[in-house]
Amino acid sequence: MAMLGANDLVFCSAPVSAVPLLDRLAPIAAAGFTGISLLPGDVWALEEQGMAAPEIAARIADAGLRVAEMDCTACWMPRQATQGDGGALSLLLRGLTAERIVETAARIGARSVVAIDMSDTPPPLDEAVEGFAALCDQAVQHGLLAHIEFLPSGAIRSLGEAWAIVQAAGRPNGGLTIDAWHFFRSGSTLAQLAAIPGDRIHTVQLCDAPASPQPDLWTELMTARLLPGEGDLDVAGLVRTLDAIGSTAPIGVEVFNTRQDSQPIADIAQDWANAARTTLSLARGNA
Repeated sequence: MAMLGANDLVFCSAPVSAVPLLDRLAPIAAAGFTGISLLPGDVWALEEQGMAAPEIAARIADAGLRVAEMDCTACWMPRQATQGDGGALSLLLRGLTAERIVETAARIGARSVVAIDMSDTPPPLDEAVEGFAALCDQAVQHGLLAHIEFLPSGAIRSLGEAWAIVQAAGRPNGGLTIDAWHFFRSGSTLAQLAAIPGDRIHTVQLCDAPASPQPDLWTELMTARLLPGEGDLDVAGLVRTLDAIGSTAPIGVEVFNTRQDSQPIADIAQDWANAARTTLSLARGNA
């Protein structure tokens, strides 16, 4: 299969993780997606049921899909192994180590791995740089890219903070995730993005939101994102800026919204694909 590029649509699986992976494939492909992001638990659950990784990969390929990224590693710095309140989420994040995620991504044939930091406080730059460089070094052994996804509700909160880590790490396979919600809610600007080389953008995730954020960003992040074009964010401007800097990253769609809880996966996939295509056409002057 050819490599994923800027004209490929990727279905980001996290919002529909309750739907078993194999049940997602046909509806996602039918909606016109050519790529899919996976959670490590998608793979681990099937492996625990006795399905080997090559068979899982074959089922994905037979559906006409390629694995874009493994989302995510959340324990790639020493501090992340001890942060949090010890609850279920903290324990889950601590288990998403760089080694486990890279190995899972490699055996399933993924293109890349995502790195996030949900620690209580921002990391020291030197620790983040060392940790990300190590992640990149593990990833490159398997031909994988690695990219930081910054979150305004996380510890690496903006484009500027993430880019400083990527630059200082100095690894050719290291780059950034540009998620529209995180980008605009963090106060990052298109001018900042325009100054970054396009080949350091490894994946893009589109969604939308109202102009004014909710009081609790985490709640909005996980329950109230909108389809591209439904809100007030300059998603088309984001796409145009990415095109202008020469980004060839595939375009993902990731929409967490509680209204989807009662929707069939086929309807969700079609809604996402339609909204993304409309947004891309408007941004690229094809409407």
